[in-house]
Amino acid sequence: MLTRRSLAPLLAAFPSALAAQSTPVWNPDRPIRFLVGFAAGGSTDTTARVVAQAITAGMGQPVLVENRTGAAGNIASEYVARSAPDGHTLVVGSMGTHATNAALYRNMSFDVVRDFAPISLVALSSSLVALHPAQPFRRISELIAFARANPGKLNCGIAGAGSSQHFAAATFEHAANVRFTQVSFRGGAPAMAELASGRIDVVFSPVVEAIELVRGGQVRALAITRAQRSPQLPDLPTVAEDLPGYTFASWLGVFAPAGTPAPIVERFSREIAAAMRRPEVRARMEMLGYEAVGSTAEEFATFQRAELPRVTEMVRISGAVVE
Repeated sequence: MLTRRSLAPLLAAFPSALAAQSTPVWNPDRPIRFLVGFAAGGSTDTTARVVAQAITAGMGQPVLVENRTGAAGNIASEYVARSAPDGHTLVVGSMGTHATNAALYRNMSFDVVRDFAPISLVALSSSLVALHPAQPFRRISELIAFARANPGKLNCGIAGAGSSQHFAAATFEHAANVRFTQVSFRGGAPAMAELASGRIDVVFSPVVEAIELVRGGQVRALAITRAQRSPQLPDLPTVAEDLPGYTFASWLGVFAPAGTPAPIVERFSREIAAAMRRPEVRARMEMLGYEAVGSTAEEFATFQRAELPRVTEMVRISGAVVE
């Protein structure tokens, strides 16, 4: 599974890759658009706005977030894939839009590798195993024991087939040899609302979507899917402490249209990576439940290609299909 440790070989060469730049510096001549394929206020949108704000000064032009929703993010991705490769229209993509959808949709009008120029891996997103406070479980081992003894009795909320909630739950079921009754919702927020009301039992929720409900006491976090404990939640155990080997993370990154000239790609990569190193940006990302990364374009391209077979296997394990 994806962890910061598994990224180390890709990120180790980061300083030398930046130092080796020899191409001319490109400067945008008008505002830049960051397209997001999901509604305002969601996790991808929130991250896009953090990144846009963080690089606006360095780019010398406003970076504006534009939401083009629909088809699990495919509408925004296709728009950018067909846009002029001039550095003024990019997409903030995710594991879902630029890996999962390639395995789920049979007739996509674009290719997630061929039609994009990776810019930078922005962040990793772990999940919380979130319960209603009335649930008796205090450790993952207790949840597993109950689920094994009562197959299908626990209702698990997911934000649709192929969502991070679906994959995190399905890979947990596979690793722990348990079975939940999965209940699908139109997004992560409705699933969390049903969890807070006590109408479902558990959600494997991205931290950004659950953290405020946890802090407010409406839901209880049982564990986190990171390989190591979170600096923001140091007292919260990892799933792997009771289920060795289990981790889950999704990711977010920025893509330009294929054919975007190298000076443009390198300028954005440099600005985003520098922003992700700034303490105030890292703190903001951590508050949202993300682990800030920042990478070169080459590192991100290598990373994305490695993700495609991993995500295809998760689709197989989960049984996700597009209706």
